[in-house]
Amino acid sequence: MNSPSSSRCPLHGDVSPATTATQQPAGVWPPGPRSMTGLGLLRRMSRDPLDTLAQWKRQFGDVVHVRFWPEHDVIVADPELVRELLVEHHDALIRWERGIRVFEQIHGHSVLVAEGEAWRKKRHAMQPSFYPKAVQSFSPTIAVAIEQALERWPVHDAHWPIESALMSLTMEVILRMTFSSGIGGDARVAEQALRVASAAANAEFYWPASWPDWVPWKRAKRRALAELNGLIGRHLRARTSTPRDRWPDDLLTRLLSLHAADPAAWPLQAVRDECMTTFLAGHETTAATLTWWAWCMASNPDAQAAARAEVRRVLQGSAPTARTLPSLTYLAQTIKETLRLYPVAPILVSRRSTRPIQLAGWQLPARTLFMLPVQLMHHDARWFPQPEAFRPERFAADAPALPRGAYMPFGAGPRVCLGQHLAMAEMTAIAAMLLQRYELSNPEGMKAPRAVWNVTLRPETPMRLALGNVSANA
Repeated sequence: MNSPSSSRCPLHGDVSPATTATQQPAGVWPPGPRSMTGLGLLRRMSRDPLDTLAQWKRQFGDVVHVRFWPEHDVIVADPELVRELLVEHHDALIRWERGIRVFEQIHGHSVLVAEGEAWRKKRHAMQPSFYPKAVQSFSPTIAVAIEQALERWPVHDAHWPIESALMSLTMEVILRMTFSSGIGGDARVAEQALRVASAAANAEFYWPASWPDWVPWKRAKRRALAELNGLIGRHLRARTSTPRDRWPDDLLTRLLSLHAADPAAWPLQAVRDECMTTFLAGHETTAATLTWWAWCMASNPDAQAAARAEVRRVLQGSAPTARTLPSLTYLAQTIKETLRLYPVAPILVSRRSTRPIQLAGWQLPARTLFMLPVQLMHHDARWFPQPEAFRPERFAADAPALPRGAYMPFGAGPRVCLGQHLAMAEMTAIAAMLLQRYELSNPEGMKAPRAVWNVTLRPETPMRLALGNVSANA
């Protein structure tokens, strides 16, 4: 049995600890917890996956083998090895089939779900709409949507439901970018439907099969999926019933242009699937990160004051634009540090090897499952001293370089998040405009929220913060 990996920091050496492992013969697995069937380990994982993985890492090291019969799972928490898997071995890996089947229930066969050649074609077709220059063209739309949403927020509130408000705001932004139309009265319904669908999906991840959705006790899930599908369907029907020369330049028009050019490759169902993924991934993950960012700002008033001072200096009271957003460097650092502490996807979708892979001295057979816990790497003191502390200076231009792979809130390799540039632009714009108006603080007696993983990392209970008027406290 291998001993746990060394705690020697690779910033002070040429070789990462995990790469020094002795070459092992085929059939020998890394160390890990032992169980006859793995059912007990699976139950433990289902109750608190992040804490369970952290305990196994402390006990067994950066590469841990867990036997969930009939699967062999290898948990990899070394940045260099994770990057090696996602980049160098990308063509030997597919996403975990069970997880993808769960995602298919709502995302259909979008670029998020597709594999192989189907994925490559979808990614290639959609990539131009998410390049940085294309994202910049949405800056005016983003700013207007934020301004109108914030107009509905109160001037003061001692217990403002910040999480729900940010969810509505990001829904507004992504719907305007996708459909040139706001969320309107659908916000609360969509928010609740998303919570129900996410909780149902998270529960189903841990079992090889689940009851069909028509069983009586899945009524809430059926209703949630119907409401989300209805939201997207209404926008799609409204656009296709409008004369082509009146279509706005938004994501839906770009997708329908793909449909017009090649209906066989891009049927309307495919357009619907991409709209659903863009809507869900484009607002829910952004809202989750901004919720944690707001908590970090409320809990670190000096960082909040420094970010606000930068916003005032750069924007001079105006809305952010494609030209001014890059100058908000400290504000971007606070968002990056939030993504380090609270990565939206704390564990990437597991990968299955389609052929044998050699990794850090281990010869791992085909069909091995690899679990990649981003949060463990983001909270590792070897790469991030005082890992639980909020320190935006970690991402300053003159900060020490991080090992490649130690920080990957958007994943890595060919399947890196398609919308990462859009997400950063949107979050920076929302954060800047929020700081122009409000001072964030914690309500009296508020305890630190517990993070739970239901598809994305969210507070265990809906977060509320105190809002104060900036001008009154300037």
